[in-house]
Amino acid sequence: MSYLKKPDWLKIRVKADQKIDDVIEILKMFSLHTVCEEAQCPNIYECFSKKTATFLIMGDVCTRNCTFCDVKKGKPVKLNSDEPKMVANAVGALGLKYVVITSVTRDDLPDGGASHFAECIRSIKGKRPYTKIEVLIPDFKGSFESVSKVVEASPDVVAHNIETIERLYPCVRPLASYKRSLDVLRMVKEIDKNIFTKSGIMVGLGETKDEVKKALEDLRNAECDFVTIGQYLSPSKNHHPVVEFVHPDVFEEYKEFAISIGFKFVMSGPLVRSSYMAENTKDIIENVRKI
Repeated sequence: MSYLKKPDWLKIRVKADQKIDDVIEILKMFSLHTVCEEAQCPNIYECFSKKTATFLIMGDVCTRNCTFCDVKKGKPVKLNSDEPKMVANAVGALGLKYVVITSVTRDDLPDGGASHFAECIRSIKGKRPYTKIEVLIPDFKGSFESVSKVVEASPDVVAHNIETIERLYPCVRPLASYKRSLDVLRMVKEIDKNIFTKSGIMVGLGETKDEVKKALEDLRNAECDFVTIGQYLSPSKNHHPVVEFVHPDVFEEYKEFAISIGFKFVMSGPLVRSSYMAENTKDIIENVRKI
């Protein structure tokens, strides 16, 4: 199989910055993982230089076998009951006004780790009540009870990524379900209409424009408020290959379409990831609340 060469618009220029080392030291101090590191995010140095990071809770081993993701797969470790407190302390040390918390999928746990998410939210609120909190959750096997545990802890945004279009699920997310992911977003709104919902889509996996637009429509029908659209980058030759490097003009087309069908906030571009520049969401939330 031949592999595509990255175009110029995907080349990242990294500058040395003391803040990057500061973030790494704080993460080590509290023994925390970030999805930035575990998933080889291309924006890691940009985000670390702004003293931001997306915390990865419940260990660094996932029970799912998605072919796009570089997070380790296998038997997860026992949950660390001190982790919510350590996350809150790290948020304080970094002085974050907006924080994103995500996790590996933990199908081995009775509630999928929902109560652990809720405890992290409560710990941050106790330490920094003015910090906005976004949680990027797994599908919890579609459990309404688990989703409720997270929502009832009152984060500002609950995100769940559909990742790709429905047709590609069997080869990209074989243990997940497109319908179930949409249902998770619906559940959040059913439990609390005031919480914003968010999802993310990768392109370049072999989808068509019409399929991407259909996925965006499906998200809006699930009352999803915010969406991110980014280029898929294969972590290795053992992962799903990149079928296409989508031109920036197409990302702009997707953005315009998403706005036209009612999304409140859209980030669309080759290097966009689900939590990329998430701190900008703080202003969006505050502005929407005023309307």
